[in-house]
Amino acid sequence: MKREMSVVELEFAKSMKSVARNLEVKEYIQHSDLLFSLFQRAAKRFVTGDTRDDALMVGEELRSKGYRISLEFIGENTTSHEACVRAKEEFLALIAACRENKFETRISFDLSHIGLLVDLEFAEENLRELAQAAEQQGIHLMISMEESSKTDDILAVYKNVAFDYTNVGVTIQAHLHRSKSDLEAILHFEGPVRIVKGAYEEPEDIHIARSDVLNERYVELVRMCVKERKAVSIASHDENILSHIQEKEYFSYEWIEAEFLYGIRPELSESLKADGAAVRIYLTYGSEWYLYLVHRIAEYPPNIYQAFTDLIQGKSDALKQY
Repeated sequence: MKREMSVVELEFAKSMKSVARNLEVKEYIQHSDLLFSLFQRAAKRFVTGDTRDDALMVGEELRSKGYRISLEFIGENTTSHEACVRAKEEFLALIAACRENKFETRISFDLSHIGLLVDLEFAEENLRELAQAAEQQGIHLMISMEESSKTDDILAVYKNVAFDYTNVGVTIQAHLHRSKSDLEAILHFEGPVRIVKGAYEEPEDIHIARSDVLNERYVELVRMCVKERKAVSIASHDENILSHIQEKEYFSYEWIEAEFLYGIRPELSESLKADGAAVRIYLTYGSEWYLYLVHRIAEYPPNIYQAFTDLIQGKSDALKQY
């Protein structure tokens, strides 16, 4: 059944996106023993745990049920050289762990986690190191998209590396006016594309608000990929979009898949998989879960009900829902 977000839900989502970027709120929660422990309970529905072993365990269980997997060590906006190196080393360790466990997967990350805010050349060097290690193991990398102020830099680094490594893909945000031309510029690269609506609060003049117009733009981007036989992940929980994709029978193409965030709409991911679609579940791990949690609530406001239930009851086993 198709579901539209109400005006109240849209305003709530906008407010949550604003809170997500409020460093004072984040620091207040992180430095409060009570609030931190409470919010951590809610985060456990969407984050597999603190360690890569937590993510690999959940991933193996989901793979046994017929899902594809994407893994991410959570983090972004890292501003110190040392912290970026640590993040890169964690991703290298994740790649090695996937190899040792014969774990077929995709690894996702924000470029600002591995150096984008320190220096573009530094970020590119780190990306190349990850791409080479992943290529040797037959693993694909997926670069996430961040705020529009970073889009030019992200695409520049991506293009430089994707020219040499076909196992590197990038994410396009449908809500930015520029995204159609951005997609046209990268269709000739061999790596996959992930299309999302866009989770960040942006200036009104550069983005399309959540609406039928945005849904139409999203489907247009997918159609562009289909025409060029471009591998694409349809990363949306919007039933209106997914229903349209099903009606067009796009999921019958082997290079097209649906992608869902762990803990969100598991019943919908199961339904699509049962109908024959390839479905990937996006798994995260690590301690930097605050921004991730707030965005998960913002993109699907009804998640707030489950978040408060988890916050109060202190128990959440998202894996059992799949």
